[in-house]
Amino acid sequence: MATIEEKSVMVVGIEDNQHSFYALEWTLDHFFTNYSPSNSPFKLVIVHAKPTPASVIGLAGPGSVEILPAIEADLKKIAAKVVEKAMEICHAKSVDDVVVEVVEGDARHVLCEAVEKLHASILVVGCHGYGVIKRTVLGSVSDYCAHHAHCSVMIVKKPKIKT
Repeated sequence: MATIEEKSVMVVGIEDNQHSFYALEWTLDHFFTNYSPSNSPFKLVIVHAKPTPASVIGLAGPGSVEILPAIEADLKKIAAKVVEKAMEICHAKSVDDVVVEVVEGDARHVLCEAVEKLHASILVVGCHGYGVIKRTVLGSVSDYCAHHAHCSVMIVKKPKIKT
């Protein structure tokens, strides 16, 4: 008796920036919109990493504990906004078979752990287009994932606008 093959999982990492949303739109255009929902080659999982309040504050001094609830509330609002925008993009492209997860932690680790947990075959991330110095100082989620995720990693770069 033949078994029905499960679809491969594609994880798309999103943040609250234009590069992430461009990567999501590009992915939908190239892998989902030309297929019927039952015919799509991938199961789509969108993952947003919500920073911890402590990581936002950093090594703050006395009194920082009092502002943690306010920071947590802001981070939840941002996460809700990111999820809402991602869902709007999906619906606009007629892609409704999508799972969205918000996971607290550093985006690099959250995305690599999501790949492991979901047995994803591909991870899609956007690229800020930082130069070497900014990338070295700020760290690069896409670079980290390209080296540490246990699947293929597609880094989608937003084209530069010619002036």
